[in-house]
Amino acid sequence: MLAVYVAASVFLGYLSLESSLRTPAWSLLLMFAAGLVAVALWQRRPVVAFIVVLVLLPLSFFCGSGAEAILVCAGLYGIGAQGRARRAWTAFALALASGVVAALAVALRIRFGPPFLGLAPRADVDAWPTDWLSGAGVATVAVLLFTLLGVNVGHRRRELRGLRERAEQLRRERDQEAHIAAVLERERIAREMHDVIAHSLAVMIAVADGAQAAAVSRPDESRRAIGQVADTGRRTLVEMRRLLHAVRGDEDSPLSAAAPPGTEQLPALIQESREAGLPIRLQQTGMLASDAVVRLTVYRIVQEALTNTLRHARNVRDVLVALSFTDDEASILVEDRSDVVQSVTDPGKGLVGIRERAAFYDGQVEAGPRSGGGWRLFVRLRMEQQ
Repeated sequence: MLAVYVAASVFLGYLSLESSLRTPAWSLLLMFAAGLVAVALWQRRPVVAFIVVLVLLPLSFFCGSGAEAILVCAGLYGIGAQGRARRAWTAFALALASGVVAALAVALRIRFGPPFLGLAPRADVDAWPTDWLSGAGVATVAVLLFTLLGVNVGHRRRELRGLRERAEQLRRERDQEAHIAAVLERERIAREMHDVIAHSLAVMIAVADGAQAAAVSRPDESRRAIGQVADTGRRTLVEMRRLLHAVRGDEDSPLSAAAPPGTEQLPALIQESREAGLPIRLQQTGMLASDAVVRLTVYRIVQEALTNTLRHARNVRDVLVALSFTDDEASILVEDRSDVVQSVTDPGKGLVGIRERAAFYDGQVEAGPRSGGGWRLFVRLRMEQQ
């Protein structure tokens, strides 16, 4: 804007001074200096600068070269491009009023002086209203044109800025969703590993204790128990490798292709717990739907319940595992008769994992000590939520 204003001032000032009918040089220099002040104020005080150029416009056409009209047009464009449309149209109304006054100044000046751009005053004094209306029309078109240009550019900039902000918001939401998914996946894998390791270690410890107690009096039984410990460890190692391959994404690995455990493996799980010393009775009513996720959920809940019994129950006399499957729901009951246990204040990871698995099916979990001694766990899964 500064370069264009300086060039226009020099050119129009030259036209005003090179003729014998000269515009006073002091008025040209005064208008030029005032215009430079307005340009200098524009960055820090744009409102003040715009008011200054609106005042300069009619003065410039009255005693200057008219170059200050460039500042008004540039100001209208800048306000429209950088501000809101309402602010731009307010500036348009002010600029239109200043332009009408400037047109009046020109209409009077070209008849009464001083000379405008080196042109001699016209003799037809009565025609100044026509010139005024013509000048006002030109001013209206000019300020409207630059206002519209500024408003359109500003609207485009705001639209692009909104699109960039929307894209950035979508990127943040995508990253957040990816992070949440990663956290949930880590929690799922941690829950799986806890179930596998806790149960297997509980079985191995129980069997190893029995093998140690029978090592002298019943060596054959002790050797069988030690073999069972080794088998349990190998199965646990295979399942751990399967989980690790799933974490790494090794889809080509034969371990990752292996089916996860389900209700079909419950008899083996219960037999393993029996060999670890739990007197378990299994009761099942109905058949479970062929959904691998549901089967895995039931398996893990029973596994965790038996693990807790192995780890925490004392003098276990009986363990009941009752499964009931219908089209609408699946219920799991695991309760044992043992010594009275203290109330649990810390639910631990096992019960938390069971509640999280049940919550996936809008399920219900009841866990706590039995009145006659022992522990009771009841889980109901609503199958219609799948």
